[in-house]
Amino acid sequence: MIIEVKNSLKTIDYAESMKILEKRVNDVLLGIKPELIWVLEHNHIYTAGTSAKDSDLLDKSIKVIKTNRGGKHTYHGPGQKVVYFVMDLNKRGKDIRKFITKIENCIIDVLSEYNIRSYADKENIGIWVNDNDKIVKVAAIGIKVKKWIAYHGFALNVCNDLSRFKKIIPCGIMDKNVTNLNKLGISNYKNIEKIIVKSFLNTFP
Repeated sequence: MIIEVKNSLKTIDYAESMKILEKRVNDVLLGIKPELIWVLEHNHIYTAGTSAKDSDLLDKSIKVIKTNRGGKHTYHGPGQKVVYFVMDLNKRGKDIRKFITKIENCIIDVLSEYNIRSYADKENIGIWVNDNDKIVKVAAIGIKVKKWIAYHGFALNVCNDLSRFKKIIPCGIMDKNVTNLNKLGISNYKNIEKIIVKSFLNTFP
């Protein structure tokens, strides 16, 4: 199956990206356009998923955009690679759990390119690493499925400002912090977009 690959070099407005994703969902449903993977970065923005709780918002003064993806509160900003996709599960098997496992494995494969050992947690969605005996989150996952079209995606922390996460309880998980590749000692991530796309296309041939 054909998957269109988009890589945006400039930061993309969150609301604009959602309009593009929603349109692609309908186009894939109608068979007008192929599936999509889109790697980008957003300007500073906080979003709340369908299971977000007000109590997870520690700084009540920040602007939060409500979104229809699964999950709770998260932060996007420069230095974080957001990977959106629109995938047709009508043709790839109507198994959401299996699909999420493939997404998790895709991220794990990307991190392995940097010799980072990471894993998925059944209790807490996302990808985690052990950093000096502390379990920390390096990637968040949030998807929505509409008529068996899976969309939204995942966010991989590369060199973003981690202090921004202190304004929320990320993904509603109180006792674990977040990290990024930079903090894990990786300084050369110039071609990470290519690694992400390669891993994604290998995961979904």
